[in-house]
Amino acid sequence: MNNKSRVVIIGVGAVGATTAYTLLLRERADELVLIDANQKKAIGDAIDMNHGLPFVGKTKVWAGTYEDCRGAEIIIITAGAAQKPGESRVDLLKRNVAIYESIINEVLKVNQDAILLIASNPVDIMSYFSWKKSQWPVQRIIGSGTLLDSARFRYLIGEELNIDPRSVHAHIIGEHGDSELPLWSLANVAGTPVQLNQEQRDKIFVSTRDAAYEIIEAKGATYYAIALALDRICTAILRDEGAVLNVSTLLNDYHGVSDVYLGVPCIVDRQGVREVMKLDISEDEKALLHKSANKLKELIHSIEVQ
Repeated sequence: MNNKSRVVIIGVGAVGATTAYTLLLRERADELVLIDANQKKAIGDAIDMNHGLPFVGKTKVWAGTYEDCRGAEIIIITAGAAQKPGESRVDLLKRNVAIYESIINEVLKVNQDAILLIASNPVDIMSYFSWKKSQWPVQRIIGSGTLLDSARFRYLIGEELNIDPRSVHAHIIGEHGDSELPLWSLANVAGTPVQLNQEQRDKIFVSTRDAAYEIIEAKGATYYAIALALDRICTAILRDEGAVLNVSTLLNDYHGVSDVYLGVPCIVDRQGVREVMKLDISEDEKALLHKSANKLKELIHSIEVQ
């Protein structure tokens, strides 16, 4: 029996490869497996990373097959069609559902116990689809959700206030996408409400919401910050931290929202999503959350889960 911790990354494009490299640098797992439809690319990435092992540690890295998902604790899926300049995340839906159908069928053949960490866009819908398709307990199917959006939000607030973003406590919830919403009612620094006028708030939120479009227009893809976000989720799981992270999970009467995956603060540990944190949000924020949920539900219901 393999007692070593194993993380598998399915899809080693920009996001997958950067995530693998981040996990390698931080020595998160004993074994790191790269799987891609383009096996030559996966092999090249594995060789390249192995050549750096004398500088970082003892992680074993290789380009594998779905058989290597056997025994993995976390399987990260970043595979899918790339988001093109000017294309919304939901435009990717039909293409990515077909890709996921194939991937999950292969994973299920060899592993029934891992945590599936979903990063492909539109991430909330892909997470919901993965949960339905796998029929696994909901806590073990986690989307990257609004963790990255919240980090962008905290960074921009910190920049505006000239405060370290790690000391800014603020949340983006809802869809990882155009209908996400900022929780200004709860944004604080050391318990003190964030002192920003409406114009500053509007500017910060628009920059947060549209960040991916700006980056994609500038360089074709986003991958550094999402890799760090995925690493953070993996760390919470592997170390059984009980960390509060804004990941995407199935909501059940969350301020009246049910049967949809959305990003909200959750307690994440070795079980996956141990608990969903029900925040005390304003009536206006509840209305925006319902709007976000309804948008995604319409899209989810357009997918025929086999």
